[in-house]
Amino acid sequence: MPKFVEKLENMFTTGQWVFAGFFVVAFVIAMIYAYGKDKALHNKFYKGNYKILLGFFGFILLLFLIKIFLKH
Repeated sequence: MPKFVEKLENMFTTGQWVFAGFFVVAFVIAMIYAYGKDKALHNKFYKGNYKILLGFFGFILLLFLIKIFLKH
């Protein structure tokens, strides 16, 4: 086992690990519930945002391509 995992095991008690696990599960459930409640509003106000996301990823890809071609 890696040393950092052994250190993590020694840093936290079993109760703290259990609390962290329950917290993560409760947080994920709360986020899913909140998103479900707001889904109608998201569809109304944020229609077409995927185009902006695709443009952003396209721009990042373009920067990497320019870097690769100028490097050679």
